[in-house]
Amino acid sequence: METALKESYIQKVNRYMGLQREDARISKSYLFVAFVALLLGGILGLLQGLNRAGMLELPYWLNYYQVLTAHGVLLVLVLTAFFTIGYFYAGLSHTLGGLLPKVRKMAWIGFSLKIVGFVFAVIPILLNQASVLYTFYPPMAASPYFYIGLVLIVLGVWMCAFGAFINVAHWRKNNRGQNLPIFSFFATGVFVLLFFGSIPVAIEVFMIIPWAFGWVETINVMLSRTLFWAFGHTLVNIWYLTAVSAWYVIVPKVIGGRRFSDTLTRIVVILLVVMNIPGGFHHQIVDPGISQEVKFLHVFMSLSIAFPSLMTAYAMFSVFERTGRKQGGKGLLGWYKKLPWGDVRFLAPMIAMIAFIVGGAGGIVQSTNQLNQVVHNTMWIVGHFHITVGTSVILTFFGITYWLVPYISNRTLTPKINRLGVIQTFIWTVGMLFMAGSMHYVGLLGAPRRTSYTTYGESATAMGWDPFMILIAIGGVLLIVGVLLQVYAVFHLMFRAPKGKTEFPIAEREEHDTYTPYWTERWGNWIVIMLLLIAMGYVIPIVDFTINAPPGSPPIKTW
Repeated sequence: METALKESYIQKVNRYMGLQREDARISKSYLFVAFVALLLGGILGLLQGLNRAGMLELPYWLNYYQVLTAHGVLLVLVLTAFFTIGYFYAGLSHTLGGLLPKVRKMAWIGFSLKIVGFVFAVIPILLNQASVLYTFYPPMAASPYFYIGLVLIVLGVWMCAFGAFINVAHWRKNNRGQNLPIFSFFATGVFVLLFFGSIPVAIEVFMIIPWAFGWVETINVMLSRTLFWAFGHTLVNIWYLTAVSAWYVIVPKVIGGRRFSDTLTRIVVILLVVMNIPGGFHHQIVDPGISQEVKFLHVFMSLSIAFPSLMTAYAMFSVFERTGRKQGGKGLLGWYKKLPWGDVRFLAPMIAMIAFIVGGAGGIVQSTNQLNQVVHNTMWIVGHFHITVGTSVILTFFGITYWLVPYISNRTLTPKINRLGVIQTFIWTVGMLFMAGSMHYVGLLGAPRRTSYTTYGESATAMGWDPFMILIAIGGVLLIVGVLLQVYAVFHLMFRAPKGKTEFPIAEREEHDTYTPYWTERWGNWIVIMLLLIAMGYVIPIVDFTINAPPGSPPIKTW
């Protein structure tokens, strides 16, 4: 009884006072680090783009592969991880009646582990002892301290994941028979993927550390690559599921509408979690040593992600049309004019959704054996990555910041910053069109990824890539302008915007929505099914790689 009363009191405090100060400090710290990483990673991305276009010669103490590695680590690992955790912890606090004291401690421990791990990883990069790119798998070898830093980062993520699980379990214990609030349901799915998806890369890193120290002479390259992509493929869909949470839950509220079917929303989350990890082999679809049967299985699992994605597309555009028509939209397409295109909280995620149509089509190309052989290890892959992550995911993150940062800072979004956000969104979109579009096209012409500028001995083919490389550089210039505007907007909203109360915008269900069956809450069942699918996809090839191991490789350093 006392617990229930305490829970009710906390919920009232959240309703009337906003996010609790201790919880807000956690999310604010995570977001602060995320956008510092965006600033540094964006600057490095500009240097990388100008160098790749042959327009900038890097100083002798800084090479292209250092820049490329640091760019990837900052944006792919630091920005996304810190933003995701800060965002979901704010939502867990809001929807579950506050974070438990021990969960707060776990969040701070996780924060500290990730910061220390980042320092361990970045120092070897700066010393040019870890220019192995963010994929970092053998046979290239970095300083062992780089890998120790990665271990600390993974441990920090696990700490935050278990903190979320503890808070959710506490809420369910005190609210038996009730469906978990939809935002917390999304958070549960994301943290399940973060934990289970990072187990393979943790195993890989523990294999690499003795090899990097020289304690063992060789390492199984195929096994290492496979363990990495079991994580790398999942990581992309963790970002995607984070963005989808805002599309389903936040955007309908921003436009004055209601959420689509609660049952369908939860099924989409479950499908994205259950079917995700066994698709990793499509990144190795041209690798030798993997049987065709295993590759077919992983291609099928990769393509199956399209089903919840298509369900999401239908749900979101249904919400947009219903809301627009309720607000007076007439005719076949008149409803879209009623949407708040001048509100950056809607505009940025909306462009992100449209970009994912293109990104999803590109993903299908890369999951298909014949088409993958055309684009594998070309600039096409980099363009696809910038469309899916750099546009669909990051633009959604940007849209979230315009209400989340004021919410955790007890400040308000002003019309001036909203206008700045709209301008920033258009600059970012145009920059990505130049960059990602040119990357896709020049990839079809054979331009390789992961290489610094070269004419290959004045080869006519290579010289034909130059105009597109210049367009990539122009896109990079526009994107750094977008980075500067976004970072300014975030820190202004964090520290300088007018004081006031900002809502955490969670949309209500449709008035006549059907009852959500409680079987959707059986996360133990979904995790078992997920593990069974992982076993189907990975046990046979991993056993084969181990028993029939190819000759191991010694550490190779090419820089």
